[in-house]
Amino acid sequence: MAHTKIKNDVSVQVTDLFWKRYMDVVRREVLPYQWEALNDRVPGAVPSRAIQNFKIAAGEAAGEFHGFVFQDSDVAKWLEAAAFCLENERDEALEQAADEVIALIGRAQQKDGYLNTYFTVKEPNGRWSNLRDQHELYCAGHMIEAAVAYYRATGKKAFLDMMCRFADYIDETFGREESKIRGYDGHQEIELALVKLYDVTGDQKYLNLSRYFIDERGQQPHFFDMEREKRGDDRPFFWNESYGYHQAHVPVREQKKAVGHAVRAMYMYTAMADLALRLNDETLKKACEDLWENVTTKQMYITAGIGSMEFGEAFSTDYDLPNGTAYTETCASIGLVFWAKRMLELQADAKYADVMERALYNGTISGMDLDGKKFFYVNPLEVKPETSRYRQDHHHVKTVRQKWFSCACCPPNLARLLSSIGQYMYTVRQDELHVHQYAGNKAAVELNGQQVAIHQETSYPWDETVKLTVMPDEEGTFTFALRIPGWCKQAELRVNGEKIDYEAFVKRGYAYLKRKWMQGDQIELLFPMPVEKIRANPKVRENAGKAALQRGPVVYCLEEADNGKELSSIKINKHSVFSAAFKPDVLSGVVVIEGEGVREREELWGEALYQPVHKHSVGVSIKAIPYFAWCNREPGEMAVWIREES
Repeated sequence: MAHTKIKNDVSVQVTDLFWKRYMDVVRREVLPYQWEALNDRVPGAVPSRAIQNFKIAAGEAAGEFHGFVFQDSDVAKWLEAAAFCLENERDEALEQAADEVIALIGRAQQKDGYLNTYFTVKEPNGRWSNLRDQHELYCAGHMIEAAVAYYRATGKKAFLDMMCRFADYIDETFGREESKIRGYDGHQEIELALVKLYDVTGDQKYLNLSRYFIDERGQQPHFFDMEREKRGDDRPFFWNESYGYHQAHVPVREQKKAVGHAVRAMYMYTAMADLALRLNDETLKKACEDLWENVTTKQMYITAGIGSMEFGEAFSTDYDLPNGTAYTETCASIGLVFWAKRMLELQADAKYADVMERALYNGTISGMDLDGKKFFYVNPLEVKPETSRYRQDHHHVKTVRQKWFSCACCPPNLARLLSSIGQYMYTVRQDELHVHQYAGNKAAVELNGQQVAIHQETSYPWDETVKLTVMPDEEGTFTFALRIPGWCKQAELRVNGEKIDYEAFVKRGYAYLKRKWMQGDQIELLFPMPVEKIRANPKVRENAGKAALQRGPVVYCLEEADNGKELSSIKINKHSVFSAAFKPDVLSGVVVIEGEGVREREELWGEALYQPVHKHSVGVSIKAIPYFAWCNREPGEMAVWIREES
């Protein structure tokens, strides 16, 4: 089978006001804050003990292992985020802190290459005995990802060499040979990490091992059943769909509907797309396409949140998208971004970049407050604090962001996404540069054998205009493929001031401009951003008779801080007119939507619980803010979907 080797062809320096603010928050606030949390120095936060676990495993401290079996992964994700920050901007203090942690990890690593503080400290004889539940390969995958990122950022090989030793040990342990364990992890992650390790080392065995883990999942007889019998565990697993929770119910190429734990699914689908590209595997590609359609057209919220059920942090069934009990873990939307990037590498189709954009501006950054010090694990689309306080089926819905979590996967995951945002803007294919995301940046790329610099200027997502200045080393012919966002109905395109009728050159949502480019050529794009009232498919029962407000890629919500209590009493209609204006003094600077609606007159109800139908409404002004920025003022109610009357 022919292999496709992937290169990191685009160097991007982010200058964008929107994303640079987030990147600066990560570097200046989030990473130091999370470092303090990992070292148990944040007053009032749930203790992590993650660094302490490594010290105990290295024989440098006494005590017992603390935390979840996957506690090591929090350190790995912190290191990966630190690596991306160092790639963007040198920071001696951060690099020194990272080097010290890496050295500690090296001292905790076992002589045979194995690394996991839980099993080193707590169950030294329990390695690989419960892959379904114990996250050993998941933790290994995050460490590998961190090592690859750190090597690419600094050129230092110590961490990478450590993880190659670990990966070599895993390769010697797992496989179809009689002397090996014929199994895989309960939480996917190692699969995509091994592909990254292959990309940076060129060692084919890492790609083969990733393919093994993907191909083996779901085969019969079922590995998890054999493993459970071997350890004498007769307890039934809490998920009754024959391991659909782990996406191990059938072989991956037979899966057409997303089921089970949403984050695990995203990591697996990402690896499947990685392998489909590198192995030119059409069967894996087709499975990815089928799963993409199911997730994004039947099981995704308007915010690009996925995984609607609290039970199992999982997908439910098609069109089951409740707002008030939505789980929509931050990590799941982050995983959707990872998957979208890989699908774009497989095929330049704007539907992948559109979902990526929706996730980036809505379902991911909602997981962190604007100063980077508090976090949401769960991202509901409707909140009433009293309900969350009293109802057991709402117990997972927090009405304010938390300082930290005992299961703290989301904060460092978001930090590594934000600090690597430049990696999601472009893809290179020989003489074509695909522009997926619009954000201010300076990029350098090789096209058709020559170096080309691109300067992208915009105040997106608030402003409608984007300008790209092209600066090739010498004039040459190559192609710009510019995404026309799916939400935009009347985009305009100009080259050097001349309006281009681009529609004849559009393929799968990208406008292809092939021409001889010269130093200083300019591409200008206009994406009109009217306020849109969006309706859901009627099969989404929760949203029947409701609409959501969206401007450009940003989804909006009502908050009690602007609209008072009982948001459910507010209604708009199809004739409601809304205006949008940038407010620099609101929520660190956002576009705010204002308009008119009506509200039920509470005083006319008195103490009645039910009444005959009457007109009990009064005109009211409505103010909506971006969903990602909710709960950055005083706590209160929030709603994305608004009642709509004809």
